Order: sequence, then C-alpha cells, then structure tokens
Amino acid sequence: MKAAVIYEAGGPEKLLIQEVARPDVKEGWSLIKVIGRGINHSEIFTRKGESPSVKFPRILGIECVGVVEESTSPTLVKGQKVVSLMGEMGRAFDGSYAEYCLLPNEQIYPIESNLSWEEIAAVPETYYTAYLSLMNLKINEVDSVLVRAATSGVGFAFLKLLKGKYPHIHVTGTTRNIEKMELLLESGFDEVIIDYQNELQTSKKYDKILDLVGPAALKNTFKHINKSGIICVTGLLGNQWSFDFEPLVDMPGSVYLTTALSADRNEKEMNDLFAYIENNHINVKPEKIFTLDTIVEAHRYLESSNSFGKVVVMGGNEYENN
Repeated sequence: MKAAVIYEAGGPEKLLIQEVARPDVKEGWSLIKVIGRGINHSEIFTRKGESPSVKFPRILGIECVGVVEESTSPTLVKGQKVVSLMGEMGRAFDGSYAEYCLLPNEQIYPIESNLSWEEIAAVPETYYTAYLSLMNLKINEVDSVLVRAATSGVGFAFLKLLKGKYPHIHVTGTTRNIEKMELLLESGFDEVIIDYQNELQTSKKYDKILDLVGPAALKNTFKHINKSGIICVTGLLGNQWSFDFEPLVDMPGSVYLTTALSADRNEKEMNDLFAYIENNHINVKPEKIFTLDTIVEAHRYLESSNSFGKVVVMGGNEYENN
C-alpha cells in the first residue's frame, strides 16, 4: 500500500511517500480502507520531534474516515462507513497517512451520514472537539461569545456549529494576523480582535470564551470573562503544554473553567454530531483539499501564515461523493 512514512524529525519534506506492506489483521483490531483524513497541528508537533513518546519510523495521522476492509469484530462489517480518531493512532502505532490503517476495534465508530466523503473527512477530530466545547460552554442565544485563535480549524468549526443553531448570536474572534481580520468577518464572525503576544487588544468581557491558545494565554483570558461566565480551554496553539496559574490568585471568583478533550469519545456522541450537522444544515466543507501524494504540501500549508480552517487529505483510495 501507499503511505507517507517519517524516519526522522524535521520539516514537511521528511514525510516520504513510498510503498509499504499492508497491515495484517490481528485479534481485537480491524483493517480500515482510508478514504480521507484531516491534518492536525498535533501531527506537525510529532513530525518536528516534539512528541517524546513517538518513535520513528512512523506513519502519522490521528484521524481517518473510510470503510471496513476486514475485521475481527462481530459488529463491524466489510464496507461499513466508519470514522476513527485519537487513541494513540499515529503515535504508538501507525496512523492514517496511508491507504489502509489497522485500528483497535474499540476506537472505530460506525456512522450514518449523507455528507460527501470530503465533508466527512473534515469532521472527526476538528468538529468533534468543537462540538464537545460547544456542549461544555452551555451557550444560549443571548450570550456574548469569544473564540481565541479563531482562524484555527477548531475555531472555525466552532463558529459554524454555533451559528448553525443560533444564527443571530454575537461571536467575536481573535487573530494574531491583522491581514486575516477581513477573512474572519467574511466567514461569519461579528467582530475581530487582535491578539498581540497573548494579550487581547480590548477591555471587553464575554459570557462564554473558547480558548484555543491554551495555557500561554489563560491568565489574560481570565481578564475577559464576565461574572458567572464559562471558559473552555480546548487547544494548545500557544505551544505551552502546562498551566502555571494559581486558582485562588489568578482566577476570578464566580467563574467556571472547563476543558474539552476529543479523547473523551464514543459512538453515540459521534453520531449526535453528524446528526447536529445535517439537521442544522451546517456547511462543513474543508477549506483546503490535498491528496496523499501531496501531503507534504498540506503540512507546509497548515504551518504557513496563510492557513485557514480545516485541511483534509483525500486518497490514496478511490472515493466518490455519497
């Protein structure tokens, strides 16, 4: 089968397209014919050698969509439409940057969806993370909402999910790149604020905040939450992995702090997400589509200052719209 293999840490060019042996099915695992996969910042971190537990050579890729090719599970049938994400996929064992992927049965989720394969490929990690964040923030239509790192895939997905349910809710996005302000407004954000070195250039406060920058910006986020508001820390786009705040000192009183982890996943919530998307007529088409042969360019694009929204890589297997 064709796969993108990485043998040593480095730039996008370290992803080498080559022929490798197709995995043999083993007890408790299933072989998935991969039709598409989203590209994520965590895979870039791993490619650069910033995931110490990951040993090379490795086939990266923490999510995929496709069909069951062969399974040891009585509930998974050949040809069944499935998605999978996380669970050490692309880290402890080979992931989705290949035509076929061998996965543990417990992290394979059959789905019912009328979306195209490109749309389905954009959903699993990004929209599932955004959906969990949306649920944890308990937003109602009169809330004022702030999204930090709004140009990210999760930030953009969150906006689509929220506006799909509450078209008139006021949502503010942040960006470090002044050139992306107009793009955010055109995409549906009602207001845009510049984030300069993890400090928002405003004194405004909000009822609900999705913080995708993470620990690097959290102390500043605390300055922009209203009393009884909720902050959901979901991302680590500030490249800081651990928190360094003192709750009794830095955190305002009467404020709720939560997180959303795509590792907290199950088949019901995954299908709830697809139903939410279809019932609310949400446009989940990816912003940029690459092929497995051009996955190096996909990584370069996602790392660039020009990236926006969700990036997916389709193939190497043939696929058709539903």
